[in-house]
Amino acid sequence: MEFNKIEMNAPSWKSVMVTRHLPEALSGLETLSKNLWWCWNDSAKALFKTVDPEIWHTSGHNPRAVLDTVSIKRFNQLADDGAFLAALAKVMDEFNAYMSEKAKRTEPSIGYFCMEYGLDTSLQIYSGGLGILAGDYLKETSDMNVNLVAVGLLYRFGYFTQVLTAQGDQVAKYNPQDFLKIPAEPVLDEEGKWKTVSVTFPGRTLTARIWKVAVGRTDLYLLDTDFEANIAEDREITYHLYGGNWENRLKQEVLLGIGGVRALRALGLNPTIYHCNEGHAALIGLERLREYIQDDKLSFREALEVVRASSLFTTHTPVPAGHDAFEDGLLGRYLGQYPDSLGITWEEMMGLGKVNATDTSENFSMSVLAANISVNVNGVSMLHGKVSKDIFARMYPGYLPEELHISYVTNGVHYPTWAAKEWKQLHARVFGPEFQTHHYDKSCFEGIYNLTDEEIWDVRKKLKGNLVNTINERLSDPKIGTHLSPAQTVRISKNLRKDVLTIGFARRFATYKRATLLFSDLDRLAAIVNNPVRPVQFVFAGKAHPADKAGQDLIRRIVEVSKMDRFIGRIVFVPGYDITLAKRLVQGVDVWLNNPTRPLEASGTSGEKAAMNGVMHFSVLDGWWVEGYKEGAGWALPQKRVYDEQNYQDELDSASIYATIENEIAPAYYDIDPKTGRSARWIQIIRNNIAQIACNFTTNRMLTDYCNQYYLPQCARTKEIVAKDYTKAKAVAAWKKHILDGWNDVKVVSYTQPESSYSLSPEGGLKAEVALDLGTLKPEEIGVEMLFTSVDRKGRLRIQDVFEFALDSCKDGVATFAATVLPERTGMYQVATRLYPKHPDMPHRQDFPIVKWL
Repeated sequence: MEFNKIEMNAPSWKSVMVTRHLPEALSGLETLSKNLWWCWNDSAKALFKTVDPEIWHTSGHNPRAVLDTVSIKRFNQLADDGAFLAALAKVMDEFNAYMSEKAKRTEPSIGYFCMEYGLDTSLQIYSGGLGILAGDYLKETSDMNVNLVAVGLLYRFGYFTQVLTAQGDQVAKYNPQDFLKIPAEPVLDEEGKWKTVSVTFPGRTLTARIWKVAVGRTDLYLLDTDFEANIAEDREITYHLYGGNWENRLKQEVLLGIGGVRALRALGLNPTIYHCNEGHAALIGLERLREYIQDDKLSFREALEVVRASSLFTTHTPVPAGHDAFEDGLLGRYLGQYPDSLGITWEEMMGLGKVNATDTSENFSMSVLAANISVNVNGVSMLHGKVSKDIFARMYPGYLPEELHISYVTNGVHYPTWAAKEWKQLHARVFGPEFQTHHYDKSCFEGIYNLTDEEIWDVRKKLKGNLVNTINERLSDPKIGTHLSPAQTVRISKNLRKDVLTIGFARRFATYKRATLLFSDLDRLAAIVNNPVRPVQFVFAGKAHPADKAGQDLIRRIVEVSKMDRFIGRIVFVPGYDITLAKRLVQGVDVWLNNPTRPLEASGTSGEKAAMNGVMHFSVLDGWWVEGYKEGAGWALPQKRVYDEQNYQDELDSASIYATIENEIAPAYYDIDPKTGRSARWIQIIRNNIAQIACNFTTNRMLTDYCNQYYLPQCARTKEIVAKDYTKAKAVAAWKKHILDGWNDVKVVSYTQPESSYSLSPEGGLKAEVALDLGTLKPEEIGVEMLFTSVDRKGRLRIQDVFEFALDSCKDGVATFAATVLPERTGMYQVATRLYPKHPDMPHRQDFPIVKWL
């Protein structure tokens, strides 16, 4: 052919960025896409869906991706669509009114640090419960207009996407995020350059870019190292959430803690209170100490008083693996320069993160560091607060666990995010106008009793139908239902019904959560799911950490059982667990099952989300359910263990689960009136569930608790501590040094106490006396008290009575303290007396936990 004789040259390709330019009439869409306010506002979501329903679906409900993908022709059509423009104007009016309230924010200002945030599927910087909770919390601070700024990391690959093999093996797929399509904006300086922060690493400097995510009225700043200013190894620091080895984990925590504080300074922000949400962010304390010492010329002890007064540490897990700890040598590589900047020795700095400061074999615990540099520590439920006292008890050997300052704020969930729009429409009618402004009394939830049986039943039917449709759609997707054959998918679709009692179990697959407890007796389980009159179906979802083989084995077992002929379509595992699927599940099932090993569930919030949607919780009395359970509004397995041997306890608990489903849950659900087609009995349980349980577990209540218990009191104390050039901080630090210098010189001159053979008479009791040579210390600086304790069944000491001694006399350098000792109850006691330092400015005993036992 003649054209073969022609010499063909190669194309010269050039990169051209085509940016979108919306018609002026649609500019509000651009504004909305840059603020995650849209993700908990149904009217805003409906707008983006209207732009292009198919792209909205395929993009995973991502407004930025929708605007980037839709054609200019479609935008022009919408610009001429009067109905759409009217809807857009209405949403923009609502958004602008909402945002205008930000200017009214008042003290205290809070800096909130967390390793992960679960805000929306369009921003993959979360893995599980901790992140989802933090995301809900930011949304609530926005709704309640609390003056909080948050700091985290921006991960290139985020957490993994779950894919299953035909055998049920979990495969972790990491998909990079396109930062142009996420709701995060570069933070630029006055010259238009990207703002960065730097942290010193061995032989180099790590640089991180600052991004901003607008979460309604609350700003979240994220740090990212994946750019050309860093070496390849350091670019990977922000590749994966909880990814890599222990060295990479430490790098992430250095970046979050030290780099995070520096990012706030680069932005001109200096919050009053610093909230360390889990130990990953504990290094914020070291960086703040460095600032006060170098910038304000305070001593280490003085700076510590300021940092402690203004710091709060929330611990989220009773599981040891959840508390990061690092070897001294590794810390030395990345923090070796810090002791000099703090004016202390390396051993002293290491002591901040150790129970035994002189033990070089003990790893440096970020949780211990966070507890040492925070005046307050809290767990995330009432029970977890008690468990946390046991966990941290070794830090305070002079006190019994029950005496510790550690308290709790029970986790909650963000109602606008997790409640189905169908429920929100009904609630708007009966909960009262204050409910819409996010400043409400929980009694408004009692408005659920004003809804008719038909309204409640119809919502539940619709939401379950949505769930079944979602499951069938996901399992039919060859990218998701990879563990199923086409024939199995068809059978599931046929067997999974919208009129069958549906029980859900979805969460992180850790062994203590006992995901396969239900499979202890397959014959009995088969009889339950295939009951001809009262059938039951179970839906499972969740991920195991890629390094957790035991957790992955649980998933494999569930998939194996779900494929058995007698269970197919009655037990279903849905892969690809994410926020979107989680919403469908907590809104669509009838019962939410939770059966962790006691007492390892710190809080658990999935059941709280379910309760918001009239889904009953059935759980071991652990975590939040200890406080939440109400008879007639859910079901519970006992809190106390019967057997120490876990296998025996598992057998008992599984039998209890079967019996409760057979004898209580299924009969209530299927008590259907043939005339109405509804179960009035079940509907009443739904009402009780929402009015008596869901009302107590909102982030509205949770944030109010944090403000009242911690933020406001700590803000007041911090202002006192720093006033007049840190006068009080310096005075308290000097007093503590004075006590330490003289403590070992305190000598007991005489001591009268009950003997082992002594019987106390209820008429008068015993006058106990302690005479002390205080040396350089003053009587008012010393407290003396006698403890009467008993031993419980587990061999632990429990306080029964405490008798405070009063100063009786002081002569010739000897102070005599006395008390009348008379326990309220008879019995055998363990008795001891201790001395402790006293000062009116100490917030609690563990603020300065030295003790001398007599």
